[in-house]
Amino acid sequence: MSEVQKFASGSPEERAELVIGLMRAGCATGRRKKYPDVGVGLWLGGVHLLIRTLGFGRVLRLLSLAAPGYARADLPSAEEIGRLKRAVQSHSSRSWFVNGDCKSEALTAFVLLRRCGLKAVLHVGVREHPFALHAWTVSGGLCIPDADPRGHAFTPVLSIDCGEL
Repeated sequence: MSEVQKFASGSPEERAELVIGLMRAGCATGRRKKYPDVGVGLWLGGVHLLIRTLGFGRVLRLLSLAAPGYARADLPSAEEIGRLKRAVQSHSSRSWFVNGDCKSEALTAFVLLRRCGLKAVLHVGVREHPFALHAWTVSGGLCIPDADPRGHAFTPVLSIDCGEL
């Protein structure tokens, strides 16, 4: 089995073994790509603009282009996810354009996490009384934005974990 086939069809442990070999050979670095806070703001604005022009459903269909299905074998740290969460929410609350939109925050977090090779799951949920919809991304046990804002629980009706519906 070629190394490429092993990587494409192998288990996370086999992929991790190949990546470690590449790192030892100096072909890959052990650092994840981190987005500066300015980059998070640009992604957030761009995602919000796409949602406003194309609609949320169409943007969800485009996720496979922006958020690759590859996931690293190592897990993200709570510190790493917390930093991204603070950056997304900070830019969202300061922007008159985005203004705390959960869909934009969740999609931005999902795309940035997946582009770093980290496992992330995008959820869209519903609540009956009073009726409301909410979107959030889960990675490393943390939610971006919070899964139950103001203490209201939402039942997930759509979950995307590999960039495809």
